[in-house]
Amino acid sequence: MTNDKVQLFENQPIRTAWIEDEEEWYYSIVDVVGVLAESKDPTSYWRKLKQRLKEEGNETVTNCHALKMTAQDGKKRFTDVANTEQLLRLIQSIPSKKAEPFKMWLAQVGRERMEEVIDPELTIERALETYAKKGYSREWINQRLQAIQVRKELTDEWENRGVKKGIEFAILTDEISKAWSGMTTREYKNLKGLKKENLRDNMSTLELVLNMLAEATTTEISKQKKPETFEENRMVAIEGGEAAGEARFAVEKRTGKPVITSKNAAQLQNIVTGLLESDISNDEA
Repeated sequence: MTNDKVQLFENQPIRTAWIEDEEEWYYSIVDVVGVLAESKDPTSYWRKLKQRLKEEGNETVTNCHALKMTAQDGKKRFTDVANTEQLLRLIQSIPSKKAEPFKMWLAQVGRERMEEVIDPELTIERALETYAKKGYSREWINQRLQAIQVRKELTDEWENRGVKKGIEFAILTDEISKAWSGMTTREYKNLKGLKKENLRDNMSTLELVLNMLAEATTTEISKQKKPETFEENRMVAIEGGEAAGEARFAVEKRTGKPVITSKNAAQLQNIVTGLLESDISNDEA
């Protein structure tokens, strides 16, 4: 656990922790229950709710674990925590007026997701709307959507070459990133002060274009060389990233300015990002 922070919800404290290795926020369940259920004894409320959910066979409760967090007396004590997905599931089991808006939102998101499965074009339309509401320029949005397509072509190529989703995708993505930017995806996020947020959503137009060039070049090299092993795919990823790295150095030489910036989206475009970020590109590393 890299930190033990307090975030406010309706002016009431919620203890949170960011797990670097998992890239996941965890929230104190007792604190959330205390706010939403308006219980005078949230610990007892959670104990009873937890028991009831276990009896119902709720897997979310089974998978919850504990982290040491700072208690009111200033001492570190283990407390049950939940990540965002687990927390949203638990909220559905809390009969409360304060929990109702979350339940309505979850129902809306579920309906929209079902509509997108039936008509995938809606995904693009909603992506456009989401980025516009966040304050991105039309030009940047067009580049971002193109980057999503380029990424999809790359991951399709990786799947065709036998690369596995998850850890292997992440490793190859890091190789591309290191080759053109000099940093892994996590290091790049740290530079921009990001946690759960999508790195590409926090790139400048030039950063986005060069990252897109690196991924598109990797795809083309892969199609030509047809790598058969993971190590061969890794070497192709490095080649693709190096091509974009050469372009980056050429741009910096001509402009006299570094391409990579520590600024994130809020600083680059003066927009405000929320606690929960959009999951448009959830499968991207």
